[in-house]
Amino acid sequence: MEVQGNAAIQENQLVAVRKKPLPQKLKKIWLNYDLYLLLLPTLLYFLVFHYLPMYGVQIAFKNFNPVQGITNSPWIGFDQFERFFNSYQLSIVLKNTIGLAVFEMAMFPIPIIMALLLNQLMSQKFKKVVQTITYAPHFISVVVMVGMLYLFLSPRSGIINQLLVILGFEPIFFFGIPEWFKSLFVFSGVWQNMGWGMIIYLAALSGISPDLHEAAIMDGASKIKRILHIDIPGILPTVIIMLILSFGSLLNIGFEKVYLMQNSLNVSSSEIIQTHVYKTGLLGAQYGYAAAVGLFNSVINFILLIVINQSAKKAGQGSLW
Repeated sequence: MEVQGNAAIQENQLVAVRKKPLPQKLKKIWLNYDLYLLLLPTLLYFLVFHYLPMYGVQIAFKNFNPVQGITNSPWIGFDQFERFFNSYQLSIVLKNTIGLAVFEMAMFPIPIIMALLLNQLMSQKFKKVVQTITYAPHFISVVVMVGMLYLFLSPRSGIINQLLVILGFEPIFFFGIPEWFKSLFVFSGVWQNMGWGMIIYLAALSGISPDLHEAAIMDGASKIKRILHIDIPGILPTVIIMLILSFGSLLNIGFEKVYLMQNSLNVSSSEIIQTHVYKTGLLGAQYGYAAAVGLFNSVINFILLIVINQSAKKAGQGSLW
């Protein structure tokens, strides 16, 4: 009886210990309630605009009828996915989407290189001028950016074609040639976002101890060697995190810019998953089919994110989780 009594007491003590941290956590939250209130709008934003809409993903597996609603529409399984995989547009859409994504990913090192070069400038005034010039295009809207491209590359009055004519070449209708679409899209994006992308890497470079550079200079190391052996290893964890995030949205190419640059002449190289979803889903009112294609795109991005994160984790270079 005594043994059973002692066991019961010990069990009650364990239960009390397990329950004890919860009030402490609540007390800690209450003491810092103002910080949690600041976090609340962000949590509500993701809840309302990112998590709650996931309820509608089920229309990818239904023959969705707006009159019947999501709940009452009949289930059809993977028919929408089979329709997409058997579509004649599948090869074109995937080829263009993957081609643009890989081309954009190839430009990933440019902000890193620019940040490393800018970090080596001795003149602070010149450094600020370069930063301002490179940051400014980021604040240009997509519509204005595409309008500028049309003006600069116009076959009649565009400054680029005027220079070509002066040099003795024939003017080029850039937006009418499918082969030019990817280059125009990617390089205009690099010009617009390069300066903004440099901010993170410049912040990482500022966290590197100046003592390392002073010691390297005392040992006779050149700027190139200091970049290779101090700066790059110092920002490598940040580079890895940014690379993982980039792979996580690899196939999420900007719809607005592609759609604005698209026309009947270059559609063979500009039709991507996002424009295909827009045309079939909103313009064609095929909501279930568009949801299936969008879900396929999201799943591929999720798989890429998991694979790249685990690869970086195994390599010991840092990871998101």
